[in-house]
Formats: sequence, C-alpha cells, structure tokens
Amino acid sequence: MTALPDFRRSRWASLTALVTTSVLLTACGSSGNGPDTGSGSGSGQAKSGGTLTFTVGSDVGCVDPQQVGSNDTIYSVRQIVDSLTDQDPETGKIVPWLAKSWDINADATSFTFRLRSGVTFSDGSALTAQVVKDNFDAVPKLGALGTLAQGYLSGVESTTVVDPLTVKVTFKEPNAQFLQATSTHSLGIESSASVRRTPQQKCSDGVTGSGPFVLDQYVQNQSITLAKRTGYDWGSSLWSKKGDAYLDKLVFKVVPEAGVRAGGLQSGQVDAISSVGKANEAALRGGQVTLQHRANPGVVFGLGFNHARPVLKDTKVRQAILSAIDRRQIADTVFPTGTQPATSVLAHTTPDYTNLAADLAFDAPRAKSLLDSAGWRTGGDGIRTKDGKRLSLTITWFPNAATNQPALELVQQQLKAVGFDVALKQSQVSQFSTTLQAGDFDVVWGNVTRSDPDILRNSFSTRLANFYRLPSSSLDAALSAQAATTDPAKRGQLVGEAQTLLVRNAYYAPVVELQTQLGLSKKVHNLDFDSGSRIRLHDTWIG
Repeated sequence: MTALPDFRRSRWASLTALVTTSVLLTACGSSGNGPDTGSGSGSGQAKSGGTLTFTVGSDVGCVDPQQVGSNDTIYSVRQIVDSLTDQDPETGKIVPWLAKSWDINADATSFTFRLRSGVTFSDGSALTAQVVKDNFDAVPKLGALGTLAQGYLSGVESTTVVDPLTVKVTFKEPNAQFLQATSTHSLGIESSASVRRTPQQKCSDGVTGSGPFVLDQYVQNQSITLAKRTGYDWGSSLWSKKGDAYLDKLVFKVVPEAGVRAGGLQSGQVDAISSVGKANEAALRGGQVTLQHRANPGVVFGLGFNHARPVLKDTKVRQAILSAIDRRQIADTVFPTGTQPATSVLAHTTPDYTNLAADLAFDAPRAKSLLDSAGWRTGGDGIRTKDGKRLSLTITWFPNAATNQPALELVQQQLKAVGFDVALKQSQVSQFSTTLQAGDFDVVWGNVTRSDPDILRNSFSTRLANFYRLPSSSLDAALSAQAATTDPAKRGQLVGEAQTLLVRNAYYAPVVELQTQLGLSKKVHNLDFDSGSRIRLHDTWIG
C-alpha cells in the first residue's frame, strides 16, 4: 500500500496560489485497471453510443443534486450538473470546470471566479455570473434536504456579479473550505429557471443543468433515466474526452436486493451495480465481471446520538457504547473485503485525519464498568435497569446500503452483551433528512462523504443544523476555528482537536469506514470514481 501523503504540510500550502484542498487515496483504494479493481480492460477503441444500465439499492425520492445526499441517487443526478471546479481524486488539487480560473484573497474571505464563455444549460439559457449568484442566493431556501449545500455556504455575506462572466463570493469570516465545496454536486450549478422552482418541485420534477446528460424520466422507487446532451463542450479539465459523452443513455434501476443486483450483472441483464457486499464478492469475481472499489472520505459509518434523549445525556452511557462495539468483527463479517474499522470520526483517507484507535478499542469490561458507575444494574435477563427503567435504545436505519441491517444486528448483539436493550427501526430512505430535522430518533445510523474535514462542522457544530442536539461546548470553537484558518498546520491541529473531543466525549460512535465497491461488466470501460468516491460517466463507453 502506498503511504498516504502528508496532507498537513501540503494541503493548504498552495491556497493563495489557487491550487488547494486535498483528499485521500491510497493504492489499495484506487480505481486503477486490472483484476477486480478497474472498469473494463482499458483496451480497444472507445466508441460512442449505447445504453449503460446501472442498478442501485435505493431511491432517496429526489432528483435535485443540490438536495441529494444518498450515494445511490448521487450516481445519476451528478451527471446532470456541472460545478465551478473539480477535484483530482489522485492529488486533491482543485482544477477548472465551469470556472476557468479564480482568485482567493489572503484571509480566504473572498473568492472570485471567472467563468467559461459559451456554456449553456439544456434549456438553451446561458451560464452567466448572475446564474451562479441565483444558485447561491437560493441555497438557504432549500430546506431540510439542502443541509450540505447550506453548510458549504454558511456565513456567506454576499454573492456579487462583477461582470457577465465574473462572480465574487464574500464571507463574513475566513472560510477555507469553500473552494473545495465548489467542486461538489451539492453546489452544482442549475439554470435560473430551475432555481426559481420550489425545492419540492425540483425534487419531484428534476432540474435543468449544463451537464453531459439530461433527465429524461424519473419514476420514484423504480428508475432514473438520463439522455446524452448533444453539443456539450465544457467538461471538467480532468476528463479525457472533449465534447459529448460517449453513451447515449443511462438507466439507473432501483433494485433493493443485493443478490438480485448481483444476479442481473452475472446474467448480463445489467452493466453495473452499486454496493457489492461480501456475500456476493466470490460469485462476481472473475468471468465477465470486475469489482471496482475506493475508500470514501468524510464521516465514517456510525451511531449518531440524539443528545436530547435523557439516557444519552450521560457521557458514561455513550462511552460504554463506544467500548462495547467490536469494530473489527463488524468490518470483517459484513463489509466488502478491505474495509477498515473506524479509528476516528473521520475516515483515514480524509485530510487531517487523526488516529484515535486506542480510544475506540473493543473493551467490553470497560463498557460494563462505565455502566456500573453510572448506576445501571444488570437484571435477570441481562438487561440493565436504573430507577425502574430499562437501558433501552432504538437505532433508526435506512435501507440505502445492503450492509446496514447486518452491521446493526451485530451492534445490537454486542450492546446486549453489556446490558443494552436495543431495537432496530427501519425507515424510508426519503425520510432520512426529515427524521434528523425532527429529532425523531434515539440513535441514527449513517455516514457523510466529503473530501474535506470541514464535514465535521457541517455534521456536529451546534451553530449549524445540529441534528444530534449536541450541547454547546469547546467542540464548537474548534470546528469554527478550523474553517477560519488558512494556516495548514493550525488547521490540522484544530481538526485533530475536534476529532479527539468527538471521540473522547462520545458525541458520536464511529464504527466502520465506508468503502464504495461497484460491480461492472467487462464491457464497461473508463467508469471512474471522483474525489468523493462517486462516479463520473462522461468518459465511460461500452464495447
């Protein structure tokens, strides 16, 4: 395995030179070609035409990229919109896309983007600075589903049209994460007509983007169909093909059962599948199928506690949960080969990750001792009680990955062994954001992918959405300060401090890192991962 680069030295060294945020990638998590790691053989002449049929496990119930947070839906809707910038998945460097260049002032409070000329949306309207302003001004109005985009633009003071192709975004305080944020799907640029629609209309009817594909049809919980945008000629500088995409059509079918997805790929009925789990790896390896995988950056899969719940206000109870979880057993039993147990709130592939493995070691005796000291006594059935109440929790989960239920069944068993009575509650994928917003949960299972450590602020700052109902603490200061500093060493120190506070106070229970693993027919070539381990399909062809 290739050693990880030292992000703390290099990550911000070029900020003022405009090359900037960094990410993640080791050889073990690469998307290079070869047996079981890449798409197709890379041989043969690329050709245009054809339909790529891709099965995913879930549908979030929304086809607006600015409001979608589930990977299964991001795979499709990402192809509809372009972003101001792109991020190289190998180096983390921010490179041109819709913006041909940009300037950042010394304290990272002002970002000025110069747009490419000649870019149009699929409705024929032109990309201008005013359109970018319209997009950014509308983000705060997106509501519950727009929290990622809202977090990226939090603290914005103004978005100003300098001239028809130059736009300036100014923040009230330094905002070092913003340039990387402009490379995400959450800040993908939509036409002004789309921006004027309500968030609900955009979710159900889709949006008009400038991307290489357009939405052709959306049937909720069944399929998303995209058609090639003819005349497209402003792709990311990372893409190899100029002009139109190769493929004529993309069909994303919703197939919840992992075994059915795998069978469809083996039989040749579909060309690619998402979320290949351990149970299907052996059957898919070899033959006419390859497995392609990449580690995801950002907040790891784990248990998000609702700190407003009385039982979870007790730090010792939360710490007992962290100690009772055997992360290695869960990673090895349920998840794809190579998946790593969590060693921090951030995945190890995230810039400024801090290794806190010692604090997350499996230690059932410690968990029991913590519960004893908190006054929870073991009953005859093994479940602890205090003041006549059982130590009961419900973990809410969503079927957007085949690994969720079996992973949580192991968590349930491990927590029961130290005295917890844990129930598992499945909810609809479309209800994820509203469940968090309403606080209608004890514990929620999830993760958030982003190749910048500011995802910690989006997820855990009490000054933002604060879905986990955390109390105000020194964590807020660390999260705000890391977003405001342009000094790489100082930012790394603050991000490390935030991770330590999150783990040692058990504000969140990290469990396992997410490794995205796709199954691909060997007919599929150049299906690549982007920096967030989602897919880009402009250069993909079938043959």
